[in-house]
Amino acid sequence: MSKKRRAVAEINVVPYIDVMLVLLIIFMITAPIVQQGVKVELPKLSANSLPPEEQEPVILTVSKTGDYYLNIGDNRKKPVTEEMITQRIALVLKQKPQTPILVRGDKEVSYGSVTTAMVLLQSAGVEKVGLMTEQP
Repeated sequence: MSKKRRAVAEINVVPYIDVMLVLLIIFMITAPIVQQGVKVELPKLSANSLPPEEQEPVILTVSKTGDYYLNIGDNRKKPVTEEMITQRIALVLKQKPQTPILVRGDKEVSYGSVTTAMVLLQSAGVEKVGLMTEQP
C-alpha cells in the first residue's frame, strides 16, 4: 500500500493579522474624534453665497440679549423657549429631513448662547448646522 500525499495549500495569515491591527488602531483613534462635538460647517473668510436651495432654510436667531427666535411658527418676532426650539425643529425634520438649518447669532452675544443653540439643534436631531455671516 502506498500512501498518496496530497498537497495542502495553507494561507499565511500573519499579514492579515498585521492589517487588522493597523485598522483597529485607526478606528480607536478616529472614533472619539468623530463622536464629540456638534457638526458645524464653518464659513470661510471669502465665503460665497450659498446656491439657492429648493427648501427654505430654518433659521435660529440668537439676539444680543441671548433670546432665541425661529423663522417658523405663528409669531416670528416673539422669542421661543429651548423646549419649543427642539420640538419645532424635530417636527420640521420629521416632515422634511433635508431641510437646511442655520444659526444666526448677533456679534455681541456670548459664545455660550450660540453653543447652547447648537446643542439644542443637535438634541432635536440636526446633523449639520450652518453659521450665517455677513459679507464685509
